Amino acid sequence: MNRRVGEIVGQVLARLRPKAKSLIITVYGDAISHHGGSAWLGSVINLVEPLGLNERIVRTSVFRLSKEAWLSSMQIGRRSYYRLTEMGRRRFEAAHNRIYHFNGKPWDGRWTLAVTNIEGMDAERRDSLRRDLGWLGFGQLASGVLVHPDRSAVRQALAEAGVQDRAVMMVASAEDWVTPEALRDLIHTCWDLDRLAGDYNEFLDTFRPLWQALSGAGELDPQMCFVVRTLLMHGYRRALLRDPMLPDELLPAHWPGTSARVLCRNLYRLVQTAAETHVMGMLETAEGPVPEAHPAYYTRFGGLQSAD
Repeated sequence: MNRRVGEIVGQVLARLRPKAKSLIITVYGDAISHHGGSAWLGSVINLVEPLGLNERIVRTSVFRLSKEAWLSSMQIGRRSYYRLTEMGRRRFEAAHNRIYHFNGKPWDGRWTLAVTNIEGMDAERRDSLRRDLGWLGFGQLASGVLVHPDRSAVRQALAEAGVQDRAVMMVASAEDWVTPEALRDLIHTCWDLDRLAGDYNEFLDTFRPLWQALSGAGELDPQMCFVVRTLLMHGYRRALLRDPMLPDELLPAHWPGTSARVLCRNLYRLVQTAAETHVMGMLETAEGPVPEAHPAYYTRFGGLQSAD
């Protein structure tokens, strides 16, 4: 069975074709952050080797991630230890909430409008604000105007962009006589849901065979489970972080994002215990083996089983 799983994993890796930097980001976010966020580079190299990343590629990628302020390094003797920067940690936390802690709430019918054409704001800061709002799922309604049906986390994004005191945010509701067809047109103007549905269907086609092979496999190989978990989160993150997380009331019927979330949760729960065993055995910090997982780790996907 493990041989069959290995064949399917190889097919998944070939289908995803992940870039090294992005894959290392996934490993730090999913496997290292809850163990203190810091690790000896040599142990990271050994950890990701089964994912097809050799030492040269890992060293180059980690160096570039440091230049981009995702990671910072500490040198002790001849060993380099890399940890998340504060900015990297904030980015991971924002992504973690969307990936691991989905909280579908009934929509109150209100829209948040963000006006970004602010007098006196230089172009670089304005573009940064638009990117941050886009990260939160805001769609382009008109030039300089973005919209989203949820207000959560907007104030933090504005504060981090340094424009909280000058940004214009408004809340509006559609009139009772506005038709569902008009709302659908608005949604398709602001967000490319057809492309996103295609991304989710691609995820389902890629990972359903793994679930079917592993769910009846009995004892699971820890290294294989680490590889599966990493590829699972890489593939899911690729689709999810482009998802504006619209409420169910605004989504098409039979939205594939719902099935993708269920599959991701079930497969993650299946492999995570063995994957954690592998991570704990591979990673090293400046103080020795990595610490136990932070308790918050076990709240992912509604609750994970501890290895104890």
